[in-house]
Amino acid sequence: MALALKLDAIEDLPRTPASDVKKLGWRGVMKTVGRKGRVVVTNHNEPEAVILSAEDYGAIMRALHEASARNDEALDTLRHRFDERLASLQVADAGSRLRGVMRSPARLGGKVKVGASH
Repeated sequence: MALALKLDAIEDLPRTPASDVKKLGWRGVMKTVGRKGRVVVTNHNEPEAVILSAEDYGAIMRALHEASARNDEALDTLRHRFDERLASLQVADAGSRLRGVMRSPARLGGKVKVGASH
């Protein structure tokens, strides 16, 4: 069963002071984690650590891995498109074609010209 990943801001997580961790012990802290899912341990009211379940940690790591894979895929697609465009500049007549385009004035007729071609 997939765990729904809900990432709350650290300010919105339940808090427990470090003194309670010492007083209640590990078992007490893990009861809070079991009830609330995550807990921020504070020292002088400043966040010092976040304790979460192994299940939550696994879900976060899976989400990070999936996001990284999507980014890699998008980068590969972009790289492929760039390489295709760069290859068009490697053909024998690329220089003369580019000079021809640069010499001729653009005729837009009052409209914006948009396109993906060169």
